Amino acid sequence: MTASTSSSSDVKVILLDIEGTVCPISFVKDVLFPYALRALPETLEAQWDSPEFAKYKDAFPPEYRTSKDQFSAHVQDLMDRDVKIAYLKSLQGYLWEEGYAAGHLKAPLFPDVSDKLSVWHQNGLKIMIYSSGSVPAQKLLFKHTNAEPADLTPLISGWFDTVNAGLKTETKSYQTIAESHPEVPAGQWLFLSDNTREVEAAITTGMKSIVVQRPGNPELPLGVIGRLPIIDSFSSLGDSFDSVSSQ
Repeated sequence: MTASTSSSSDVKVILLDIEGTVCPISFVKDVLFPYALRALPETLEAQWDSPEFAKYKDAFPPEYRTSKDQFSAHVQDLMDRDVKIAYLKSLQGYLWEEGYAAGHLKAPLFPDVSDKLSVWHQNGLKIMIYSSGSVPAQKLLFKHTNAEPADLTPLISGWFDTVNAGLKTETKSYQTIAESHPEVPAGQWLFLSDNTREVEAAITTGMKSIVVQRPGNPELPLGVIGRLPIIDSFSSLGDSFDSVSSQ
């Protein structure tokens, strides 16, 4: 199917998911998550009582702050179950910071992403991010990419996570995001995500939204093809949104 917009004025803000949309799911699951778990024991040993680490530790429920072992076991459990809870996401961002800075971590963006973001930015479109990862973690990822230049943060004008917006499958979260920029009506936002439930929530709010089906993503749920617009590359979107092609 094909979703069309009448002119470039129909879209003013492009709101992007990260995992499975701008970079492979495997980068998060197979690189970032294991790195955080490897870095955790040394971090706990060196910083357990430090003021710098206190804001991350103190965000955890009290029963998991009684010892390093309890804390570490809870982190492992949450990550094994891929629980998207704010205090875990904040800790992960902190653990990844050193890895990015040392060059051990670099976000492998899909080939179409960096050039398209640059063109959209040059054309006056606002680019914003909405991910379950914390805002600091989002900024680290876009600051350390495989693009040239590697730092894409100057192209991005807004950052949203589950703390400042809410859960990504809830309609209210997209209302919160749209209301944070009242100068742009909801209908002039375009949300791109690999998650069909997130796309449906955004559409319910009045946003435009498209499913991004990248290599390595899970198969789409039954009934999605033909019901929701789908693309496999940002190249399908063009530069001015005169038309949007989907599978």
